[in-house]
Amino acid sequence: MKIVFLGGGNMANALIGGLTGKGFAGADITVIEPHAENRERLARDFGVATREAAGQAGAEVAAADVVVLAVKPQSMKEAVAPLAAHLKDQLVVSIAAGLRFDALSRWLGGHAKIVRTMPNTPALVGAGITGLWAAPAVSAAQRDAAARILGAVGETVWIDDEAKMDAVTAVSGSGPAYVFLFIEALQQAGAELGFDAETARQLAIGTVLGAAKLAAGSPEPASVLRERVTSKGGTTFAALEVMAAKGVKEGIVAGVHAADARGKELGDQLGQG
Repeated sequence: MKIVFLGGGNMANALIGGLTGKGFAGADITVIEPHAENRERLARDFGVATREAAGQAGAEVAAADVVVLAVKPQSMKEAVAPLAAHLKDQLVVSIAAGLRFDALSRWLGGHAKIVRTMPNTPALVGAGITGLWAAPAVSAAQRDAAARILGAVGETVWIDDEAKMDAVTAVSGSGPAYVFLFIEALQQAGAELGFDAETARQLAIGTVLGAAKLAAGSPEPASVLRERVTSKGGTTFAALEVMAAKGVKEGIVAGVHAADARGKELGDQLGQG
């Protein structure tokens, strides 16, 4: 499988590192990256071929099995323009949030073999979760190729309806920020209770990591696991009562809905032209 990455940012770097770390040949990857320092580092660290601009990579794009679009959504229309003439049966994988199939296909000259993906930032440490949606023209083998690429940095989940990709962004794409906010709050509470900053940090992060592992390894829903930690009249009960009064759970749910709504708005804006 030959892959061309358009863009060499953090997520593309993580994907390339994940693939080569799992035995994928760097020689089968070409990265189009305008920054010389990044090109040199990618070639040195992963053994990939590099090109400065998309206009210089027509032969590589034409020979590729997969083209991964890893540039900012606002720059996508201009960035992909040189690729359209070289696309035939290649799979195009987009990791740009909010950009819908119809806009991508239009900018790529009507190309229909597109998979949209939404990874999240834990992918940078190989612990991501990615939602993927495939256009109808994508073959089973191409779906497998997309899952292999994104699976190099974590778990993958297929979504059956493109309209739900905004919800993927709202839940898991933006989700790390919600978790970081919770960690931040635990650290602050720990500091207010007399711990030094490093001890508060260790307690907060260790708790979140351990709870996530417990939830991941249990067949029971999170609500049951929460109830098991909560003795009526005990310390956890007291904390959860206050959090309920403050509307913590409702605030999180409402926030995710707000992210979903904003994603739809941005999709409308980004797809113009």
